[in-house]
Amino acid sequence: MLDTLITSKTRIKLLLKFFSNKSNSAYLRSLAEEFGESTNSVRVELNRLAEAGLLESEPSGNTVLYKANTRSPLFPDLQNIVSKYLGFDHIIEQVILKIGDVEAAFITGSYANGKDTGIIDLVVIGKVNKDKMNYYNERAEVTISKKIRTLILSKEEFHQHKVELVEKPHILLWGQIK
Repeated sequence: MLDTLITSKTRIKLLLKFFSNKSNSAYLRSLAEEFGESTNSVRVELNRLAEAGLLESEPSGNTVLYKANTRSPLFPDLQNIVSKYLGFDHIIEQVILKIGDVEAAFITGSYANGKDTGIIDLVVIGKVNKDKMNYYNERAEVTISKKIRTLILSKEEFHQHKVELVEKPHILLWGQIK
């Protein structure tokens, strides 16, 4: 869907990287390496997005750090488009709301880092009916054409692992992480 609207594959990768998680930031060379593309093609798209006011750039010695411009009036809309493209809205609708007493749910792993790998790592905190979880997970996977790998934790289990889970990039989908 996004590739018919935006013809530059590099631009799509950059939008996914920066607008899937507002805390994502990266340097030109690391982006080129991550995407498997030349630094020149990535630089051209970074410059276009920065000139449009969608990305912020911060000089750091000989390098420049890029991140989403959260003050841009288009930021919420782009984040929403990226979220729909990645399928997060379907996860909320089809899985989280129907599986039990969910206190919080968030995405970790590659998607939280802005990489579309085809596997979504979902952490769910609360009292969950595992049979319902599996049923709705399977339906959501078909809908979004991605694999959902789920970790279900009680509140107590979450608090034991909170530091290692929350310090990594994540995208909060539901509730609050306390």
